[in-house]
Amino acid sequence: MNITVLYGTESGNAETVADDIIEEFDGQFEVTGLDMGDAAAVDLDPASIYLVVCSTHGEGGLPASAVPFAEMLDEEKPDLSGIRYAMFGLGDSSYEIYSRGSERIDERLAALGAVRVGEYGRHDAGDGSLPNEPALAWSRETLPVLAQLSEVAS
Repeated sequence: MNITVLYGTESGNAETVADDIIEEFDGQFEVTGLDMGDAAAVDLDPASIYLVVCSTHGEGGLPASAVPFAEMLDEEKPDLSGIRYAMFGLGDSSYEIYSRGSERIDERLAALGAVRVGEYGRHDAGDGSLPNEPALAWSRETLPVLAQLSEVAS
């Protein structure tokens, strides 16, 4: 089973979370990381399952590395039927608009035919905690659901 940890980040928090998830599952699965800023439509392969980690910038905006990915999805409108993913959003509830960056990516993926699986994970930096442990706990719970669906679809 191929796992891609697709992440969008502004300050590096989502990338650090992605690295931790990759380290957690490396050796158990074929797992790679892909910054949304480097992703192209051809990189989205139904043979892989996706753990998507995306932060929010400012008042609900996309993080810098997610902007080119969102623009690519909007312009190219690739058919993402067969893509299965789980979403983990990073945000800060002290802002008026909380965790909207990940929701913007989630909406685009779903509109193009991809299917989100499992619980939508979130971390609130408003309490001063780091997202790494909650994201790892989320990935440990979510990955078996994605893996089972991957086996059924094969």
